[in-house]
Amino acid sequence: MTDIRKAGTFKLGDRIVKRLGYGAMQLAGKGVFGPPKDRDGALAVLREAVASGIDHIDTSDFYGPHVTNQIIREALHPYADDLVIVTKIGARRGEDSSWNPAFSAEELTRAVHDNLRNLGLDVLDVVNLRLMFSIHGPAEGSLEAPLTVLAELQQQGLVRHIGLSNVTRKQIAEGRTIADIVCVQNQYNLAHRNDDALIDELAAAGIAYAPFFPLGGFTPLQSTALSDVAAQLDATPMQVALAWLLQRSPNILLIPGTSSVTHLRENLAAVDIALPDDALKTLDHIAGDNAPG
Repeated sequence: MTDIRKAGTFKLGDRIVKRLGYGAMQLAGKGVFGPPKDRDGALAVLREAVASGIDHIDTSDFYGPHVTNQIIREALHPYADDLVIVTKIGARRGEDSSWNPAFSAEELTRAVHDNLRNLGLDVLDVVNLRLMFSIHGPAEGSLEAPLTVLAELQQQGLVRHIGLSNVTRKQIAEGRTIADIVCVQNQYNLAHRNDDALIDELAAAGIAYAPFFPLGGFTPLQSTALSDVAAQLDATPMQVALAWLLQRSPNILLIPGTSSVTHLRENLAAVDIALPDDALKTLDHIAGDNAPG
């Protein structure tokens, strides 16, 4: 079995977690909506993840909605003492499976209670406030109102720690004047590197960075350069992409998702890959104009 401790650890709130975690989004049905085709398979993946040493899982009650949290509870409750479950709020699903902003105090409060109920918890370890000012990624706009609501829920003892998702540098700065921000979750991978400078700033501040879509998301990473490096290292392209993220910065916490035990094991094996300098130079070129000079 792969020893994921090789990838190191980083602080997440008041806990130290292994840098390789698991994202539960793919446990829901197609389009992250409805139940999975294979519920037993979903349960097996979660149990394998924890048995493999993973100690932080990323989820949300708007996955399904409710589906992934209910599966997590069925598979893992009562939870191990060292397991950190990170969830997010700020969206709701329409009956047509659409993703809609949900930033009112009532919606945010309901979302926290939905997460608590479906996960079977009395307090949520980490809650990320996901901003949805634009469907095309982070967009400027004040987060004071929704983050103040989340901070109040934290003061009530329902939330231990607060993070931010899909945010700009300016919004993070604003957020840190309202609450202690323990993590940021934005899109970032080999081909999408707009947050390069931000990651370094967060690392200096001791704030974890969890890239979503680390393997490209709904459009998996495809690159001849990536494939060539993978072939040279006798690895899969996705393993190399994960290894690159692990080497990119010590504050990066990976949360790749899968509904397959086999794929999960392949992802975990990324910790065994040490990318040489020439491979890093090749991989850095993939981002092209997205990578700062």
